Amino acid sequence: MLLRLPSATTCSYNVPPVDQIQPPSQSRFLHPLLNARRRNAAVCCGASSQTSDPVLAAPEVRPEKILADKLRLGSLTEDGLSYKEKFIVRCYEVGINKTATVETMANLLQEVGCNHAQSVGFSTDGFATTLTMRKLHLIWVTARMHIEIYKYPAWSDVVEIETWCQSEGRIGTRRDWILKDCARGEVIGRATSKWVMMNQDTRRLQKVTDDVRDEYLVFCPKTPRLSFPEANNSSLRKISKLEDPAHYSRLGLVPRRADLDMNQHVNNVAYIGWVLESMPQEIIDTHELQTITLDYRRECQRDDIVDSLTSPEEVEDTALLELYGINGSAAGVKDGEDVSQFLHLLRLSGDGLEINRGRTEWRKKPEKR
Repeated sequence: MLLRLPSATTCSYNVPPVDQIQPPSQSRFLHPLLNARRRNAAVCCGASSQTSDPVLAAPEVRPEKILADKLRLGSLTEDGLSYKEKFIVRCYEVGINKTATVETMANLLQEVGCNHAQSVGFSTDGFATTLTMRKLHLIWVTARMHIEIYKYPAWSDVVEIETWCQSEGRIGTRRDWILKDCARGEVIGRATSKWVMMNQDTRRLQKVTDDVRDEYLVFCPKTPRLSFPEANNSSLRKISKLEDPAHYSRLGLVPRRADLDMNQHVNNVAYIGWVLESMPQEIIDTHELQTITLDYRRECQRDDIVDSLTSPEEVEDTALLELYGINGSAAGVKDGEDVSQFLHLLRLSGDGLEINRGRTEWRKKPEKR
């Protein structure tokens, strides 16, 4: 799957009665637009036992769902326009650097995005769709994901992630995140994503209609809020296609069953792992990933076979040369740190169709943890 947000993370619509799923941490929040929208959603979904439409019928509320809401360390913010949740880094989420892996961080972004969508009454099956979208068989799919990690949390660290979504032109939406170290209160990462609307049956993209936009804008900041407000931030950079032959490659990657999501597509986090599979070992040994940008161009199915290609990025733009170095190579200096840059391509083996193109930036590992 591609990260089904505005959850950026990826269709039946099932909304339990609000008073049954509201956890204590949210019970003090009485945002009038939110509560009105959730009540209307429950009514439109046919909470009455007389409804016969399987798409709109609301199921019986499960006790385990109520318990999960009570125990989850997350809630809407006071204004109801963003969502925050705390996570403890588990030992199995830590990699060779003794810190959380980038896949762990991406999974947490997906989790908090899904929980945000669920908390405002959107569908709970991973699609985060509105009522109009479900009627028309429309879903959200990820078009672009950009993640920057300034400091990786270690085992048992507590991370707080805030997320919100907003409109992005006429053809999509965006979701942003800010990650903080709870103990120190410092920002340790930021992320942003772009989403487009697709017809679930035809797999064709479709413009976001006013009806759909009105359904989710009530939960969005009234003025644009960007996790990367800088004019020249790297999340805006276009990713050039990596041309063959690549410097490094890992061919014949096959999706595992564990890579599939609830919708039988390869989860977006698996793409990150595939990209890293073709990174040169000498960079893995001496550097850590600080930035990853992925443009999603094709869905990956269970039976697909994937090739991962990587090459150093040659920087030609004058402004970027000043930022990253003066030699036009993949190695440079950014904000006083040695940075290495690479281009990536995921393609289908055999026909060579492009699945994903990416860019990564790597900084020297700290001397000690």
